[in-house]
Amino acid sequence: MERRMALLETTARAKRRNRCRSRAAEEAPISELTLAVRSVGRFRRHPLTTARPTASIKEKAVNLVPKRLVAGIAVIALVASACSSSGSGSAVTVNWWHISTTDPAKSVFQSIADAYHTAHPNVTIKITILENEAFKTKLATELQAGNVPDLFQSWGGGIMAAQADAGMLKDITSDVASWKDTINPGALGIYAYKGKQYGVPWDMGMIGVWYNKALFKTAGISAPPATWDDFLADVGKLKTSGVTPLAIAGKDMWPSMHLWTYLVLRIGGKATLDQMVQSKNWNTDACTKAGAEVVKLNALTPYQDGFEGATYDNEAALVGNGKAAMEVMGQWAPVVEAADSTSKTGIGADLGWFPFPTVTGGTGLATDGVGGGNGVAVGKNASPEALDFLKFISQTNNANAINAANIGLSPVLGTEATVTDANLKLVLAGRATATNMQLYLDQATSPAMGTAINEATIALFDGKSDPAKVCKAITDAAAAQ
Repeated sequence: MERRMALLETTARAKRRNRCRSRAAEEAPISELTLAVRSVGRFRRHPLTTARPTASIKEKAVNLVPKRLVAGIAVIALVASACSSSGSGSAVTVNWWHISTTDPAKSVFQSIADAYHTAHPNVTIKITILENEAFKTKLATELQAGNVPDLFQSWGGGIMAAQADAGMLKDITSDVASWKDTINPGALGIYAYKGKQYGVPWDMGMIGVWYNKALFKTAGISAPPATWDDFLADVGKLKTSGVTPLAIAGKDMWPSMHLWTYLVLRIGGKATLDQMVQSKNWNTDACTKAGAEVVKLNALTPYQDGFEGATYDNEAALVGNGKAAMEVMGQWAPVVEAADSTSKTGIGADLGWFPFPTVTGGTGLATDGVGGGNGVAVGKNASPEALDFLKFISQTNNANAINAANIGLSPVLGTEATVTDANLKLVLAGRATATNMQLYLDQATSPAMGTAINEATIALFDGKSDPAKVCKAITDAAAAQ
């Protein structure tokens, strides 16, 4: 009798699961948005995000996110969770590591986890929150010891590929088969490697230039620069007006790497950059010319004092406090700027965004982008409950909550309308019209190559290297792979 009752319960659960999958398939929204994302490096495909880094954008005060919004997220998520597959059973703990250290992202993710636990009392979502660089260090240590979180922050690309090759990730291809079509295929492909799916994105955007409209006006700049020459001229005007034109984080290295990547892309074009990565030969005109443009920028002394030792949070705080006019960063920048500002509100309506300028004589297209986003990779020992929670995060209502809180640009199809922030709409439009999207180079390549690229390029910004040496250092690192 006990065996028969168990069989009946198993059958009932299967029926409920199938009904929910069918309903999800019927309700899955359809979008015309197709993100053109090409891969580089050792695999085909996908920064971000961004991180890269985490987070997102918010013109309003970060610490003034309406409580109704966070509460609403929990309520909506709870209702939607009724169709998830793990309603009862033995106690299970799902370990989830993410890097959203500030609100509103921190609260939104906690609300999603709480809602899932409410609907599945036997499942506890244990969240570990780490700052971006600390996360990378701790994760590397844990992976070397064979300790893999069930779910953890990932930007896809070469680092994810290396983790998969090391046997640290779970192949979830069959697990997501019933709902993968609800996610933008280009964004989803960033988390695939050798035909297998290892993670799922929750955010996808692109790098651009965030700027202070008021400081531009004070400096006599009437419109954002469309060309690199105009950008350099505006840097001079901002410098003359008495403000720091451009904030960068020398200690963390990767922020300035994005600027250099854009110069390579604008000068040589996407095909040339792909060839540099694939051939492992960076001793090209595009590479050296990009470096020469950085040298021109350096000559204007545009960075804040002590930038060599600055972290990304230091960089964001300068923009958020109105002390620096620009930063080259991803879709998460406004939220971090506000969170790191003294007022915790950032610069509000004075914040604007424009695409990275074109370079006169370059072959790259104005619509070529550098971007990425944030996602969740699945550890090798992840339980069925962890995979069910991953699906839960990706449900339309939770994707809409992410958009509404301005903590990212969800790749879930049909959620674009819930992006209401004016600047995020500009980023979304840039993403939608991108001819090509280059994943952040330190994520698109292997971990060792990413480090080599970051170290070589920051040396150029620091004035401790020159364009030719940068290209040679990256080439030498690639040859050693």
